[in-house]
Amino acid sequence: MSPTHHAWPWPAFIAHRGGGRLAPENTLAAIRTGAAAGFGMVEFDVKLSSDGMLFLLHDDTVDRTSDGRGLASELTWRALGGMDFGGWHSPEFAGEPAPSLYAVARCIRTHGIHCNIEIKPTTGHDAETGAAVAREAARLWADATLPPLLSSFSEAALEAARTAAPGLPRALLIEGPVPADWRVRQQGLGCIGLNIDDQYAGEAVVRDILDQGATLAVWTVNDPARARTLFDWGCHAVFTDELGHVRAGAPGLAE
Repeated sequence: MSPTHHAWPWPAFIAHRGGGRLAPENTLAAIRTGAAAGFGMVEFDVKLSSDGMLFLLHDDTVDRTSDGRGLASELTWRALGGMDFGGWHSPEFAGEPAPSLYAVARCIRTHGIHCNIEIKPTTGHDAETGAAVAREAARLWADATLPPLLSSFSEAALEAARTAAPGLPRALLIEGPVPADWRVRQQGLGCIGLNIDDQYAGEAVVRDILDQGATLAVWTVNDPARARTLFDWGCHAVFTDELGHVRAGAPGLAE
């Protein structure tokens, strides 16, 4: 089955956090790595600094992926600029900075690829982060032929994003098993569909979501055979860390 769908205009394979395992997550190096690996779409996480800068980071703190310490929401953009966000991965990437959403947009659009922007608020900053990400994404991709897909686990962030930029498509991220009321929540937020965890993407769940007209992307799929199965069931896209073999191992499914 082809992994294309009238409601899913983006590529079927998405590089997780920019470059999967091949580069430090949520950096420009990661996004360039994903593009160089042949991915037409990348996913990354965006949050707010204490002084309102939108930048890429997954965790609430910078501790895991930098040589700094502290909550993202309590750090200024200047302070973040003095941290190394690449050395934890490998010496090749030592000194890699945390990029702004502006810099990422320039990189992505120059490379001619697409993106899923995950709104990743620091705990307690859901609405303000959702609104800020949506406004800036709408500005940065205003003349794009294909808009970015916004997603979040935070329903408050998605609601704020809808208010700030109603024209941008959004997906509800689900942590854990897909809840029985997923359709009510998805439609209530005006989302086009769901992004769900691979370990909970059984055939009955997948077919239920698709039969009700929602889009479906699955994270994080690192086995080519599993990717083929998900596409055979009708899934629209998979996120992967294994850039070197998931696309290559699924001939006929690559975008």
